[in-house]
Amino acid sequence: MPVPFAKSALLLSLLLVMSGPHAASTPASPEATPAYAQGIPLPAVIAHRGASFDAPESTAPAYMLARDLGADYLEMDLQRSKDGVLFALHDNSLLRTTDVAKKFPERKNSPASAFTLAELKTLDAGSWFNQAYPERARPSYVGLQILTLDEIIDIAQGNPQLKPGLYIETKEPQQFPGLEHDLKNQLSARGWLKPAASTSGNAQPQTGEGKGRVMLQTFDKNSLALLQQEMPDTPKILLLWVGEGGMAPDNTVSFANSGEKDKAAYYARQQPKDKAEFIRWLDIAKSNGAIGTGPSAALAHGGDQSYFDLIKPWMNKATHDRGLLVHVYTLDQAVDFKAAMNAGVDGIFTNRASELLSFYQRPLPRSVNQLLEQNGY
Repeated sequence: MPVPFAKSALLLSLLLVMSGPHAASTPASPEATPAYAQGIPLPAVIAHRGASFDAPESTAPAYMLARDLGADYLEMDLQRSKDGVLFALHDNSLLRTTDVAKKFPERKNSPASAFTLAELKTLDAGSWFNQAYPERARPSYVGLQILTLDEIIDIAQGNPQLKPGLYIETKEPQQFPGLEHDLKNQLSARGWLKPAASTSGNAQPQTGEGKGRVMLQTFDKNSLALLQQEMPDTPKILLLWVGEGGMAPDNTVSFANSGEKDKAAYYARQQPKDKAEFIRWLDIAKSNGAIGTGPSAALAHGGDQSYFDLIKPWMNKATHDRGLLVHVYTLDQAVDFKAAMNAGVDGIFTNRASELLSFYQRPLPRSVNQLLEQNGY
């Protein structure tokens, strides 16, 4: 189950003490951090699109598994359907994760937002996973549906013992004018913009019951300002990027002209143009209401989740010095968990919630396989 804040903070302190010289990059006193003030677990386990290593991303089994493993947050990318319903999907296109080319061949290249919810619900959002990852395939994944925000809230509230929070990204907000207002209305209608009465019997509220039960995130500084306007008391994270829409890079050489063989190596060499540019974005985050940042990381073994190294110890220290948290995306292996914690981060986005929970020595209630089967998958 989610670790009460005090125990979680103690664990982080122990990890950092063992980490050596980078311990100073995190505030010494848990009570001095914005995590403590907001009731955000420290360190936080953020299930990226659910437990998306083990089940199709942003689907019911992925979110149920993350919840039942004890992840602190169920993370999602929020979009709006043609008829105004908020739903979770990462890509602007439906091609990668659904059978849209079969169901709507003449509209296969249309953005997801061009479909009504009823049309989106006809799509198979699970079979692609079985084809991409045959070693983790399950017959029950065939025919899984795209989920609405309401359905994910139902999942978050569906286990009497385990209460994860919601970590919501406004995806491509320029495509969805008023998305921030719609999100505020829906979260308010479901009672998620205020702490919930504890039903778990714990002295400390679980994440989905406390002040930090909802985290809002965006790459877009304008959307951040709108989120602050709509939900000033809800914790917010500005996601960080180098390049278009983000920090100015230290060079303008494109991937095609870089000589690198893969994008992970290319990204790993890119940096903000200077220290002042990095700090400028920290100031943008704070001045628009964020209580933390979401930087990328360069992974030890590369891969398509390996981006810019924006969690160097000096970067994390500069962030903490401004009273901001650091939630890094997206790490799945112990070597990267350890490196990030050594550098001083406060939470990790992961597709492998079970692995990150084990790294933090938080006991898993049952195995991944047992929990999937328990939930009918």
